[in-house]
Amino acid sequence: MIDVGLIGFGLAGRAFHAQVIRATPGLRLAAILQRNGNEAAEKYPDVRVVRSLEELLDIRDLRLVVIATPNETHAPIARQCLEAGRDVVVDKPFATTLKEAEGLVELAKKRGTLITVYQNRRYDGDFQAIRQIVADGTLGRIVRFETNYDRFRPDLKPGAWRERVGPGSGILFDIAPHLIDHALVFFGLPEAVTADIRMERTVAVVDDSFDVMLHYPGGMRAVLRSTMLAVAPRPRFVLHGTRGAFIKQTFDPQEINLRRGYVPETGPWGGEPEEDWGVLNTVENGVVTKRSVPSATSDYRDYYANVRDAILGRATLAVTPAHALDVMRVLEMAQESSRTRCTIAW
Repeated sequence: MIDVGLIGFGLAGRAFHAQVIRATPGLRLAAILQRNGNEAAEKYPDVRVVRSLEELLDIRDLRLVVIATPNETHAPIARQCLEAGRDVVVDKPFATTLKEAEGLVELAKKRGTLITVYQNRRYDGDFQAIRQIVADGTLGRIVRFETNYDRFRPDLKPGAWRERVGPGSGILFDIAPHLIDHALVFFGLPEAVTADIRMERTVAVVDDSFDVMLHYPGGMRAVLRSTMLAVAPRPRFVLHGTRGAFIKQTFDPQEINLRRGYVPETGPWGGEPEEDWGVLNTVENGVVTKRSVPSATSDYRDYYANVRDAILGRATLAVTPAHALDVMRVLEMAQESSRTRCTIAW
């Protein structure tokens, strides 16, 4: 049994970490750092609640620390945890700069500890289904991959640190790490990056929309997009290949379920009704055939199960430090591309 300490009990800590850790065999949510408020104690009366990082790190049995705090605090908190000899999971983004992230990876190597980033959306059921389609070559040579993460929030959310000016704020660092991870898992490192990062809402003070294009050999493009002004969201996933196309309109339901505190007692957390499945269009002898493709049975517990097994020496870490640094590198290339209005070579 691996004792876990969770730092932060806002939306990320409460919905996307605490519930998942509790549901993963072999992990025990042993402590939560919530500086103010009593929500953690009320939700988990059997878990020790502390008010400072020093108090958390004084708990000798904690082996893994999960950081679910505002983005600009990720690197300094992770550094303290690594210095204390703990294995660390950092919620995305890894840090606010590539240099910060590289420093953490070097420190973890020096200390002999594990560090990884919470790329939970790699375990969305629809993404896993697409991963199988790509691996099988069903669509032939992929020429275009689109992943969209759209919302409709015309007004600023009161008190939201992500919408205030500061390191790591804005939609690029909030959403793009998920989408970049998807592209790199499918296609590896790009040859170049072109990006347009902007503010679309008149009330915005940080970026609230982006279009990022990753350039690959043979004309293949991965297009990553997000906006806060989509009354009618674009399809979640689109793939075009030489033998067909795949389109998935809706989101994996895990996020909304976890936000509501709903954890299925049995079966996969990402189970979807058939009307929400993606549609595979294939061509043979000039005839187009359509069929619905069910989402895979993976869920966010699979991320933490992999971390558990990596700590115990039973598995290779899925989200490696090198991969996490590549995601950070793409983020910074996108910022440079948007700032200079140029395509940036890898």
